[in-house]
Amino acid sequence: MSKIIVIGSMNMDIVNHVEKQPQPGETIKGWGIAYHPGGKGANQAVAAARSGGKVIMAGAVGTDSFADKLISSLQDEGIGTDFISKKDSSSGIAFITVDSCGENTIILSEGSNGQFMPEDLDQIMQVLDSCDIILLQNEIPWQTTEYAIQAAQSKGVRVFLNPAPAVKVPKKLFPFLDTLILNETEAEAITETPVTNINQAQNAAHQLNEWGIKEVIITLGKKGALYRNIEGLDIFTESYSVDAVDTTSAGDTFIGAYVVERSLETPIQSCLKYATAAAALSVTVQGAQTSIPRRERILTFLKSFGSYS
Repeated sequence: MSKIIVIGSMNMDIVNHVEKQPQPGETIKGWGIAYHPGGKGANQAVAAARSGGKVIMAGAVGTDSFADKLISSLQDEGIGTDFISKKDSSSGIAFITVDSCGENTIILSEGSNGQFMPEDLDQIMQVLDSCDIILLQNEIPWQTTEYAIQAAQSKGVRVFLNPAPAVKVPKKLFPFLDTLILNETEAEAITETPVTNINQAQNAAHQLNEWGIKEVIITLGKKGALYRNIEGLDIFTESYSVDAVDTTSAGDTFIGAYVVERSLETPIQSCLKYATAAAALSVTVQGAQTSIPRRERILTFLKSFGSYS
């Protein structure tokens, strides 16, 4: 079983379903409110755990009524929570509006996630040597993420980074990244070149490889996903056609599923198909963590297409 440390955010997602997204100044009627544990870090940790990874979560919650629920939801998945800090603040909250097409808008209040600092990682260093991969995102302070990248690199632990929300990543760190997984918007922000189609994604991935990143995956939504490594291997995987009701955690599901498959040394093409199938299944169910499929369901879905080996 692969051992993965996820260092990142935990939020309570407050989800409102609507017919269409409101225009500026417009008041519309929602279909109902739901509360779901979320946050990119926690979502990716759950996705990895449900795909069979042995996962430890490091992050921060506040002292509000959401904190215990955020921790217990991870424990229910068998995820280690010993390295979750409690801060004297609110927990992270995401206000999510999902329309009838399954598309979403998100307003994020970082709360305790913004207080998770490098010194909060000191305890986790004692178990870093025994891990296969650390997985990071951009919903905690950048100095904490950078500290984790450098610590993992010094100990020979593979580093997977999902630079979301999009920020400029210092180029000095690119050689320390084993895998960068990002969408079109994030790829465009980092490379400063348009990424709206497969050819442009190939160019962006090539540029990121040139800067020293060993493996790059650019997810293209309904178009699929592009993989390129520093040796020039280029693989495109088409998406699976499903009826989408909520795309909130599709990217996080893809990443958590892919990381587990990659840690097991599964062939790249199969890793991509597995992660793409996991993401497709996630959009057919409402909610963030509630929508993330388990390994058995993903494999059954793939077998129905005859597309996993």
